[in-house]
Amino acid sequence: MSTTAETTGRTVDAGGIATHYHDVGTGDPVLLLHGSGPGVSAHANWRLNMAALAEQGHRVLAPDLVGFGYTERPEDVYYSLETWRDHVWAFLDALGIERASIVGNSLGGRIALAMAGQHPERVDRMVLMGAPGVGMTITEGLRALRAYQPSEQNMRQLLLDCFAVDKSIITDELVRDRYRASVAPGAFEAYREMFFSDRHAGSQLGIAEEQVTSVGTPTLLVHGREDKVVPVQVAWNMVQLLPDADLAVFARCGHWTQIERAGDFNDLVGRFLGRQP
Repeated sequence: MSTTAETTGRTVDAGGIATHYHDVGTGDPVLLLHGSGPGVSAHANWRLNMAALAEQGHRVLAPDLVGFGYTERPEDVYYSLETWRDHVWAFLDALGIERASIVGNSLGGRIALAMAGQHPERVDRMVLMGAPGVGMTITEGLRALRAYQPSEQNMRQLLLDCFAVDKSIITDELVRDRYRASVAPGAFEAYREMFFSDRHAGSQLGIAEEQVTSVGTPTLLVHGREDKVVPVQVAWNMVQLLPDADLAVFARCGHWTQIERAGDFNDLVGRFLGRQP
């Protein structure tokens, strides 16, 4: 399905789900949660960030959420925000981690918010990158993601149109790896179940203002100014509602700040995670 680097992770039983993950570095644990685009995985999402954050003194953990990447896709799974949230808690429990910081990209950011709302004592700090929130609407970029039909050309066009301002980062290797991941056994069927079935998870990802204002976790919001999937206005709405939040907006950048502006992202997030209370 992809490169050797993709497959060099580990597997752990997380709540009965064989969960593939990457574990890099030592220090305070930092959990990286990927987004929900077709062909996504922890490695695809965070390949430019894991080692950099580990070098700054963190134990970096990046799991493939249930339904994505190399993690098991149980036939009877019901994909929902609660399913993903509970899967991540089970993953942390399986590794014996009581408390961690969370960096969430897009869907991963929404999961992070759900986790901080449910068990704030277990979340040290939180980074929400290109994450949906209050004021989120169905954008053209989101429609394009959900309309994806597997082919290498469709994947190339999707990545070029929706994710990056700097088109040079959409390499043949990236397109090939994301396409192959999107057609791995059960992958596209799971994607359809998540977002197109009568009970799909996409309708469950909204959040009310009162839910946001109750989350006191120190938070950094990071957003690309030209994000076509989640408009930057959503981040501005959220920074005004979260009790303890900063916002960084990257110019000439789309939905992938961690890839398009990897160096700046790693420096900024590393400083935030290492900041003393």
